[in-house]
Amino acid sequence: MMQLDPRASAAGVRLIAHDAVGSTNAEALTLARHGERGPLWVTANRQSAGKGRRGRPWVSEPGNLHASLLLTDPAGPEHWPELSFVAALAIHDALVEISATLKSKLAIKWPNDLLLAGEKVSGILLEAEGEAVALGIGVNCTKHPGEVDFPATDLAVHGVLAAQETVFGVLSAKMLGRVAQWNAGEGFSTVRADWLARAAGVGEEIRVRLADRELTGRFEALDEAGGLVLRLPDGKAETITAGDVFMTNAGGR
Repeated sequence: MMQLDPRASAAGVRLIAHDAVGSTNAEALTLARHGERGPLWVTANRQSAGKGRRGRPWVSEPGNLHASLLLTDPAGPEHWPELSFVAALAIHDALVEISATLKSKLAIKWPNDLLLAGEKVSGILLEAEGEAVALGIGVNCTKHPGEVDFPATDLAVHGVLAAQETVFGVLSAKMLGRVAQWNAGEGFSTVRADWLARAAGVGEEIRVRLADRELTGRFEALDEAGGLVLRLPDGKAETITAGDVFMTNAGGR
């Protein structure tokens, strides 16, 4: 049974748990259109229309975690994209608490995927409508897709037998702490520093696939807004605000 951590409940966070929905993000935004203001988690055992970034389908296997956090007017709209970094840290925190053996294997891939031993174990999708922000999170607990652009894995493959309910309970507490750290954007500099300390590929050569082209360069830093600063072979720097990152030192991943 899906349950919030008592610390989240005490802070006024609520939960609606479904057996099946089309998409937890879509469900959260529908509730917002009808007056729900959150903070509210929406979870589902199964999604029939889950999606990832750029509208890609998200394979929603039973046994994995599918959850969305609904927030209303959490900060100025210019700060909303920062919540992807907040969520990535919260997921990282949760998985390390569940199994300390994972700590050395986990890394965050810009902008919002969590890698386990170099393979994707969790993804984040932020969607907004009006004043409502839905922060969708998927964690591969027991299963993972096979035919994907970026190799995937799950917790069970690495010997961590954590049910979706366990992952969610810990995550609900860790998210509370990371949202407080972010403090409506005022604390993003510390979030950014914590994110960089856990990031994959910083200082290394990476490929970035954009909508209309692909770039290769060295992942130099994050700018103050969370953009990826890529140092190109000609020495110029380009700041990327949206794209797919692949690690060139991992067989093209």
